[in-house]
Amino acid sequence: MADLSPSPRKGAMLALCSCERTFSPDEATITRGLKAGGQEPAVLACSQLCGADRDMLGKLAGASNVTIACEQEQAALRTALSEAGFTGEARFVDIRNRAGWSGEGAKAAPKMAALLAAAQLPAPALPFFTLASQGVTLIYGRDEVALEVAARLADTLDITVMLAKPGAVMPPRQRDFPIACGTIRQAKGYLGTFELTLDGFALASPASRQALAFGPTRNGAQSRCDVLIDLTGGQPLFHADELREGYLRAEPRDPVGVEKLIAKARDLVGTFDKPKYITFHEDLCAHSRSKITGCTRCLEVCPTGAISPNGDAVAIDPGICAGCGSCASVCPTGAASYALPSADDLMKRLRLMLRAYRGAGGERAVMLFHEGGHGLPLIDALARFGEGLPANVIPVQVNEVTQVGLEQIAASFAYGAAGVAFLIPAKPKHDPLPLAKLASLSAELLPALGYPKDGVSILSTDDPDQLLAGLRAMPAHVVAAEPATFLPIGEKRPVMMMALREWRNVAPERPARVALPAGSPFGTVNVRSEGCTLCLACVSACPASALSANPERPELRFKEDLCVQCGLCQATCPEKVISIAPQIDFERINAAPVTLKEEEPYPCDHCGKLFGTKSTIERIKAKLTGQHWMYSGQNADRAKLIGYCDDCRVEAMTNTGFDPYAGPARPRVRTTEDYFRENPEDKLN
Repeated sequence: MADLSPSPRKGAMLALCSCERTFSPDEATITRGLKAGGQEPAVLACSQLCGADRDMLGKLAGASNVTIACEQEQAALRTALSEAGFTGEARFVDIRNRAGWSGEGAKAAPKMAALLAAAQLPAPALPFFTLASQGVTLIYGRDEVALEVAARLADTLDITVMLAKPGAVMPPRQRDFPIACGTIRQAKGYLGTFELTLDGFALASPASRQALAFGPTRNGAQSRCDVLIDLTGGQPLFHADELREGYLRAEPRDPVGVEKLIAKARDLVGTFDKPKYITFHEDLCAHSRSKITGCTRCLEVCPTGAISPNGDAVAIDPGICAGCGSCASVCPTGAASYALPSADDLMKRLRLMLRAYRGAGGERAVMLFHEGGHGLPLIDALARFGEGLPANVIPVQVNEVTQVGLEQIAASFAYGAAGVAFLIPAKPKHDPLPLAKLASLSAELLPALGYPKDGVSILSTDDPDQLLAGLRAMPAHVVAAEPATFLPIGEKRPVMMMALREWRNVAPERPARVALPAGSPFGTVNVRSEGCTLCLACVSACPASALSANPERPELRFKEDLCVQCGLCQATCPEKVISIAPQIDFERINAAPVTLKEEEPYPCDHCGKLFGTKSTIERIKAKLTGQHWMYSGQNADRAKLIGYCDDCRVEAMTNTGFDPYAGPARPRVRTTEDYFRENPEDKLN
């Protein structure tokens, strides 16, 4: 009998299983890579931990944490560890399908080290949003199919059927639920909160004989429900309808689809925890200021309509959000950030993987970002039936590929990657527009920094062989000679700028600045100083604090690494002397603000206190002295008040008994009657 008695508690241990010697993990190389990543677990090599080598589990039981290089037999191994008295933390990592089972498996030890190193990071904590449904359901159909589905669900859900423009529909022999006619003009909400506006609404007559008859119709009727079932076969009621919680839709002539819908609908009663994918900081949002629209990037890419304008910021409805992460990917300020994991957590993972990979002797790493539901089956199929992934391709599983932003791409190259690839389905469930924008922006940066222009690739396929072909077709790799080692900590924008700066510092080419296409989240602000009056309206409008004032003197300052190119300063400027230009100036990252316009302050002519700007006060003097009744004629000496500060001006006006209403009489207002009195011939008869 195998000895499962626990050994004395130790630190971290790693079990390297070769899965019946179908591949050969290089213990020495893997250990060297883990050490480079700051990890030194005790290594236990075996060939069948779930079977013939089961007795080795006793050696693992006393460890504080255990990493087992097997994912397939995770359930059985957890049970066996528990029986052996293990009470620590166990992690399971697949290095077989992702590395060992490959035509290049003999060279895959550095990748195995990278995968094992990343497994040591804790899983991110994720907040949840609660959805509640009492089962109040509207079935929106057009014929008998809707009535049949309603009859099958009536024992589970509180059903109402509404038929859109029904034809001759035979009345049911016994009605267990209300039946009505009508069309949905507008629908909003999600599971538990649907709100509908109905036109042509009327209840079915109980005296219906050969076909359902309906009473008088009315428009604009309001209805609420928890679950909305659409069997009309027409256009869906929502964008990205398959991602809307509580909205079930099927073609009524598709019996398989209808059966799946019925099975799903039965489970939609109760409370449900939905991940709150996006963390939103309203104070960082650059959407608008003073009713002038600035940044709309997240509104343009959200596939579900979860984002809407909300005053100066936007609002993200967690009940509608499907977790694609597109808003976080394109948000330039970090107001919207992904929580599964956060931007800096994912970058820490990339840092650890690439350090371990390079420490184990790996070269020209390509980071392959993929989703679990789509990417893992392709990688498994490639391992079992094909040549497997190339040894230099490191798969990085994320919740949604569209959550990846420029900060992760910059970090990958800064840490020594030679390329980045995104794997998405041939028919993705989320709009790949954010990825396309990301690839376009990367295509501007890569050549400027000495990399191939298509060093960032999007592989849209459901075929494992096409995946392999796409990876092999990536351009000749260029890597950083001495990769960066910075530790990403903090909010998205500062971490992104840090990653870009570090990437440029280790890149083959190191330009001072790179021009970017319109819409990029980086750039500069240009001011025609001769027309600027230093009113500082742009400062109050800038949501990112890129523009600022000097509290000590009239001065407009600009910090380029904070500018998100929202254009609010340009739209707000009353003199129209501001323009924006997209670019990235690597030398201005974390640099001190530059002065765009400054003037000498004007000293009060009475007390010497500084106020206003010299040019403005002199311009006002020139325009008013001798030109306005308050400063002309017998009041000419009052012109000196223009050069007084607020306090001195009030004091002087009080002492001199100045009456602001004592000006010349204004012309009497002329009315229509005055005109006809003077011109009686024009009066209409």
